Amino acid sequence: MRIDVVTIFPGYLDPLRHALLGKAIERGIMTVAVHDLRSWSHDVHRTVDDSPFGGGPGMVMVPTVWGPALDDVAALTGPAAESAPLETALAHKAAGPAVAGSGADGDGTTGSVTDGSGREGDPGEGDGSGTTGSGSGSGPGDDGATGRDDRPLLIVPTPAGAPFTQETAARWSTEDRLVFACGRYEGIDQRVVDDAAERYRVEEVSIGDYVLIGGEVAVLVMAEAVVRLIPGVLGNRASHEEDSFQDGLLEGPCYTRPRVWRGREVPDVLLSGDHAKVDRWRRDESLRRTVARRPELLDAVELDRRDREVLRGEGWGTSDGA
Repeated sequence: MRIDVVTIFPGYLDPLRHALLGKAIERGIMTVAVHDLRSWSHDVHRTVDDSPFGGGPGMVMVPTVWGPALDDVAALTGPAAESAPLETALAHKAAGPAVAGSGADGDGTTGSVTDGSGREGDPGEGDGSGTTGSGSGSGPGDDGATGRDDRPLLIVPTPAGAPFTQETAARWSTEDRLVFACGRYEGIDQRVVDDAAERYRVEEVSIGDYVLIGGEVAVLVMAEAVVRLIPGVLGNRASHEEDSFQDGLLEGPCYTRPRVWRGREVPDVLLSGDHAKVDRWRRDESLRRTVARRPELLDAVELDRRDREVLRGEGWGTSDGA
């Protein structure tokens, strides 16, 4: 996979070189290039924004800079061709596959955290294009033999976009190229997104119902969620197969050594060696956590009789007809 990010703050994307993403770069599983949007601005001040038509607070990112930038990134020409791919932040030991459960790279966090790529109301800050919809589908770039659209996928963080979910991450993890457009200020001129659909498949996406200063943080969140699903990135495939949301439920609690810590003991079942009982315990705890924290998720989960018994024990079931 190749990931390209267009931003006015290239240094903000340095975390893409670290930990598991850095390993993926080192192993040749992925290539990451970060492009400075100001490379396509030719005035002395390297301007990328202007006042909005119709008045209102803040500034809007101009199409005369964004358009050529996305043209070049799609074709890897002009300044885009001159952007050197990121190198891993720290060379890793070539000791073979990572030991399952080592946690050395801090990969274990999956969480239900969502944060926004919304706009900031004050002049000079904000995020996203502030627009809705997605322009994907057939068009230029279709492979006539397979019907596959081989255009890059352009992702625009915006507060009005479709929610980013684990399903979205899984779908994007099969792409050959992802291009992220990081908005700032009051967003990107809508014509940029509309025009880009001629060279890209476009998805406008939000990672939460709140406001960030810019799209860069949203890109970091989405890139990490996507890359860890690419085969070969995680040392243990089960690491993501058991994640929160993979089966529609939140992941239950996890434990490690010591067996007793500050008077708190690890549940006996996890020390029993009975894998069937351990699997059932994990399922039960996942159900309990989901009904307590995100009960709406249960509407889309296939539940068996035991699942329903566990949930009824938590006070659930009055509205499901069970």
